[in-house]
Amino acid sequence: MTSSALPIHDYALLDDADCDARIAAAKAKLGKRCIVLGHHYQRDEVFKHADIFGDSLKLSREAAQSEAEYIVFCGVHFMAEVADILSRPEQIAILPDMAAGCSMADMANKVKVQQCWDELAQIIDVENTVTPVTYINSAADLKSFCGQHDGIVCTSSNAEKILNWSFSKREKVLFFPDQHLGRNTGYRMGISLEQMVTWDFNKPQGGLTEQQIRDAKIILWKGYCSVHQAFQPEQIDDFKAKYPDAIVISHPEACFEVCQKSDFIGSTEMILKIVREAEPNTRWLVATELNLVNRLTQECQAQGKHVHFMAPTLSMCSTMFRTDPQHLAWVLENLAAGHVVNQVSVPAEQAVPAKKSLDNMLLAS
Repeated sequence: MTSSALPIHDYALLDDADCDARIAAAKAKLGKRCIVLGHHYQRDEVFKHADIFGDSLKLSREAAQSEAEYIVFCGVHFMAEVADILSRPEQIAILPDMAAGCSMADMANKVKVQQCWDELAQIIDVENTVTPVTYINSAADLKSFCGQHDGIVCTSSNAEKILNWSFSKREKVLFFPDQHLGRNTGYRMGISLEQMVTWDFNKPQGGLTEQQIRDAKIILWKGYCSVHQAFQPEQIDDFKAKYPDAIVISHPEACFEVCQKSDFIGSTEMILKIVREAEPNTRWLVATELNLVNRLTQECQAQGKHVHFMAPTLSMCSTMFRTDPQHLAWVLENLAAGHVVNQVSVPAEQAVPAKKSLDNMLLAS
């Protein structure tokens, strides 16, 4: 065992083949003490080393149920936070590259959300009329905020159930950080666009009038996913002009106009399920992150299915892309040498109410 942690700069110039061998050797040495999680949006060079793969909540729950001591999350920061919150006390969550964040999650922070809550309180009785709902793509302190105010967390797959739960508690919802998931879900539930207003956190009172706030059913945070912003309705029109029989499937983080033109709307897991189970020789236009679509394209070729990426230009999650084989090798070899690096640990004062909001979600869905 070495006396100190192995420095990351020793790994920066390693080629991927060297990293592959070293990752495999470290994983073999660690055995069941370590589990590597791979989110669907990870690059192939990292994704192939995952022991399990899926969306963020699924991965965290499976890791918590494993016998692993170390949970290495190949994803972004909020995902490792969820893994830490849901895992057992003796388990340690690790993020290979601490710079792997989420631009959407960064659009809502505790200070801005608290300011929004305080400004709403000057107009309506927030504690008795508003349920705060945070998308799982958010920092732990926002999940904690929801727990403190009898709120809840949602995912892209259970958002409708969560909104139904929320409306059973109070008449309004404050939904953050992704406006598109909230709008697309609310509209499918029969809530009109006029009843869903957008809170611009850079403007006093969110840029809304008092009457707009009183009349609103859902107050949407002005946040979005930069990857899913690349998809536009004109791209669907152009593709359909060339392939009239094409089937369009989009993630609900895409804008309202794209989702309205789509045949299916679903989470990453749902997109994979629907396309995999589709009839052979069908053609699909998919609006979600590039790495997932590329893998699905290759997987479906043998079935005669044609899977296309919606945006004409490359659109991948740049922060998710930060996790590379070099960082993964560094983390795993340090663990094999007895050193924990890049641990993600949510303070108890945040973790307890954050777990409450997550538990509310698990019970509601």
